[in-house]
Amino acid sequence: MTAVRIPGRARVVVALAAFIGLVAFTWPFVVAPGRFGSNYAPPLIFGALLVLVLAVVIAEISAGGIDAKALAMLGVLSAVNAGLRPLGAGTAGVETVFFILVLAGRVFGPGFGFTLGCTSLFASALLTGGVGPWMPYQMFGCAFVGMLAGLLPGAGRRWEVPLLAGYGAFSGYLFGFLLNLSFWPFSTDPNSSIAYLPGLPFTEQWHRYLLFDLATSLGWDTGRAVTTFTAVLLVGPAVLTVFRRAARRANFEPTVRFEAPPGPHAPSGQDATPGPDTTAGPPTAARPTGPAHP
Repeated sequence: MTAVRIPGRARVVVALAAFIGLVAFTWPFVVAPGRFGSNYAPPLIFGALLVLVLAVVIAEISAGGIDAKALAMLGVLSAVNAGLRPLGAGTAGVETVFFILVLAGRVFGPGFGFTLGCTSLFASALLTGGVGPWMPYQMFGCAFVGMLAGLLPGAGRRWEVPLLAGYGAFSGYLFGFLLNLSFWPFSTDPNSSIAYLPGLPFTEQWHRYLLFDLATSLGWDTGRAVTTFTAVLLVGPAVLTVFRRAARRANFEPTVRFEAPPGPHAPSGQDATPGPDTTAGPPTAARPTGPAHP
């Protein structure tokens, strides 16, 4: 059950931002050569991604999808992720932030997971000095991880943690696969058999990228997948319990109950306050009660 539900307008904004972010990742496969010069592509894409990230957060807050309590939860989890990330530092692919994204997206919903992915990596970049042209890609990569966790199908209590652990492993490979697209068109020797070459058919371009991904980052992605899988299995049950207890106590969506006002026609089983007696007819005028004259 989703703890933080996002209203319709904010859902549209999140979906639009996710779609444009996906296009920004995959533009080497969809942009015709000569129409959009590679010299201008990176700054325009980075600027658009940053504006979209800010628009998503502002839209969700202004639309009431994230109230003060949910915003406080978002800030706490973003700070936790920013503090956890330096523990792994990406050494051999070890990343310590993804299991929080997976579990929080599962409990609090896809909209919350999307926003948490953005804010976590933004706070982490400020904390570790990792601000650069790669940061918007990292923010959107983590946003996709949190959002997809919130869209996973329901599972029984017995299978929920294995499901999330399997998704955590998949998200480790997904994140690396997306992030490689941020530098593949600019960092490989054009004469290489795995380099990006504008104008190639989609199938050949795709084949080159798959070979590039396998050759350059399979080991790192495997380390990230194993770390997330292990963390979700070991601490997932406890963290899920804490998140759900916090969601219940915060009461992000209080139940609205309508009760009939008290009156003479209250339904059976409810106490009705007796109204005025209307069966005795109109009141008679009061007569003086002084002493009688002889």
